[in-house]
Amino acid sequence: MSTLAPVSKTRSFSTVFLIEMWERFGFYGMQALIVYYMVQRLGFPDTKANLTWSAATALIYVAPAIGGWVGDKVLGTRRTMLTGAVILGIGYALMAMPTENVWALFGALSVIVVGNGLFKPNAGNLVRKIYEGDDSKIDSAFTIYYMAVNLGSMVSMLLTPKIKDYVNATYGNHFGWHAAFGACAIGLLIGLSNYALMHKAMQHIGSEPDERPVNIRYLFLVLAAAVLLAVGAAVVLNYEEVARIFVYAAGVVLLGIFIYLIIKSHRSERAGLIAALVLVAQTIFFFIFYQQMSTSLALFALRNVDWNQTLFGAHLFTWSPGQYQALNPIWIFLLSPVLAWIYTSAGKSGKDLSIAAKFVMGFAVVTLGFFIYGVAGKFAIDGKTSSWVMIWGYGFYSLGELLVSGLGLAMIARYVPARMGGFMMGAYFVAVGISMYLGGMVANIASVPGGITDPLKTLPIYTALFNKLGYAAILCTLIALAVLPLMKKLSAEHSSNAK
Repeated sequence: MSTLAPVSKTRSFSTVFLIEMWERFGFYGMQALIVYYMVQRLGFPDTKANLTWSAATALIYVAPAIGGWVGDKVLGTRRTMLTGAVILGIGYALMAMPTENVWALFGALSVIVVGNGLFKPNAGNLVRKIYEGDDSKIDSAFTIYYMAVNLGSMVSMLLTPKIKDYVNATYGNHFGWHAAFGACAIGLLIGLSNYALMHKAMQHIGSEPDERPVNIRYLFLVLAAAVLLAVGAAVVLNYEEVARIFVYAAGVVLLGIFIYLIIKSHRSERAGLIAALVLVAQTIFFFIFYQQMSTSLALFALRNVDWNQTLFGAHLFTWSPGQYQALNPIWIFLLSPVLAWIYTSAGKSGKDLSIAAKFVMGFAVVTLGFFIYGVAGKFAIDGKTSSWVMIWGYGFYSLGELLVSGLGLAMIARYVPARMGGFMMGAYFVAVGISMYLGGMVANIASVPGGITDPLKTLPIYTALFNKLGYAAILCTLIALAVLPLMKKLSAEHSSNAK
């Protein structure tokens, strides 16, 4: 259990918070534009753009399964996180190169895959190590940590579409996309510089390899493996069938790992691992909804939303289509402190809801969000719906995200034994990756056939999908509600064994 004084914990947490914020600035700034870039600049059909990006995000989330092990056993949690941040910066810099070559895109995305794999699980695991042993503090810390993700993404999703529009208007359509991607690389540079200034706060936090001098041989082997993985990822992105097989295989492996660990674990650890498996399964369903933001909802914003924001008939401002994704982090940024305060207060009074109960509430409000999108046609004029539909739809969805995804890492921290913490953080992201690809397949239900540009024809294609997702969210809510008694029993057994 950690023996750090509260002030030291706060400073250590702030250090991780800030590098995570800038890393997410880079990732989400790129995400705001990537599907538009493929459709508008590279000429991809909707189906190819959705599946290419979904395969990339699947790999981006699957890769941490390896990165968590590297952090735990090879380089150390801190060093692996920093190595990943450097590689991510290189990936965004490659995106900034002024070329429309498809293999250049796949290569840059593959470098980003590898960098995220090394960064993501280890940043989360450092937060776990700072607050290890205090469940209510872990929930609160991971909620605020999730706010770091959304603070970085909020700024970049508002900024990069405007950079793209301004540079395209000033210097021609060739350069705007790459200037925006270049801003993502600058974000990583700022994050690394900030960490260098605050690194002393992290010297006592990490895994066992962090306490030893850097093993140059291990570092070389990790970097060589990173190159090979990047090449393999580029191949997966180029061949749709390979991507599909890879994602399905990852699902089988993930389930097999959980079953193996449950069977082989000590009896006192088994209840916690089973609880984690149930919640990971629910997380997979949730992220299918999540992936719609950068696929079907992004294209809906491009084709069927009036970008002029009004209030009582008065014009306020005009959005760029990519900026609508920023509504998600804006809402989460506003709601995170409130939920963190509620969790901490409830924990002090002994009335804290279980993570499983929060999952039920999360799916319920996601249901409302997608039905708001689904009724967009009722408010449309000439096939264009009001921006307020997007604002309130994102609001309900984002509250659901905080209740489910925002506590996903806290769930691993609470139920999984510390000795396998980094690896299981990675396994959680494998589940998210599987969801991302499945989400792209779902988004293709609303794929608009080539040549159709009339908003009156595209609107019902999208609203039909959103209504179906609303009904699917109702089903997920009922399933999460049905397993609550089981989760209560498992949590009680886990708590009893942990004492």
